[in-house]
Amino acid sequence: MNASQVTASASLKILWMSIFFAGLIWSGINPKDQFTWLLEVIPAILGVILIVFTYRSFPLTPLLYSLILIHSLILMIGGHYTYAQVPLFDSIKDVFALERNNYDKVGHFFQGFMPAILAREILIRKQVVNGKLWLNTFVISICLAFSAFYELIEWWVALLTGENAEAFLGTQGYIWDTQSDMALALIGAITALVFLSKYHDQQLMRGR
Repeated sequence: MNASQVTASASLKILWMSIFFAGLIWSGINPKDQFTWLLEVIPAILGVILIVFTYRSFPLTPLLYSLILIHSLILMIGGHYTYAQVPLFDSIKDVFALERNNYDKVGHFFQGFMPAILAREILIRKQVVNGKLWLNTFVISICLAFSAFYELIEWWVALLTGENAEAFLGTQGYIWDTQSDMALALIGAITALVFLSKYHDQQLMRGR
């Protein structure tokens, strides 16, 4: 990279970290439920730690860094308000006479959307599979497995903490919450593959 590219790259890193930590600090100021906040932001914190330690050995595409940041902010908003009480989605619930606050469904959609590009990037760069069909099959399978494992984590947390996990679970009395969460992760993964694969390939080619 030339000097201007290095400067631009450094500026983007600073901007990324500034947005991440501004969101984290905001979310941690008087959250509705401290325990829920901790549970929700832990994945984002672990993610940024992993990014920092692997930046030199396995730098990601700008697209993936952007998606990780968006996903982190979604987690932070859910942690601050709890997923069942995000104000904007309370308003949407009232306007459309919905039975529940559906912000958690946004989170679960993105739980498939972002990991799809992450899995795709790792599988392509590590040359794990050959062919577009096998690549997409593995990506979707990984995203579904991740979504199912997250539902198991929610179950384990509920067993260990009892009523303290109610805000973290965010079922709001919906009996098909677990199934719909995984379905939305599946839709998110497919959506990411359909709309971002070509752009992702272009970024991967530039990095080689």
